[in-house]
Amino acid sequence: MDASSDTDRRLADLEIKLGLADDMLDQLNQALFRQQQLIERLARELGELRQQVPEGAGGSFRSLRDEIPPHY
Repeated sequence: MDASSDTDRRLADLEIKLGLADDMLDQLNQALFRQQQLIERLARELGELRQQVPEGAGGSFRSLRDEIPPHY
């Protein structure tokens, strides 16, 4: 009977671990889904911002170090 009790305890421990792993997997799937939605939204916003930039302005970025401060 001792071996049967030990097997039952080990089986119960495995079922608990499986349940916890299943919950963790669900949480990770939900987090991944939310991140993917955020990535898609940010990609759409980036595309909209790129459309707002004039054609010639994309290649000529000015550095603030090259500009003379207003008090000169």
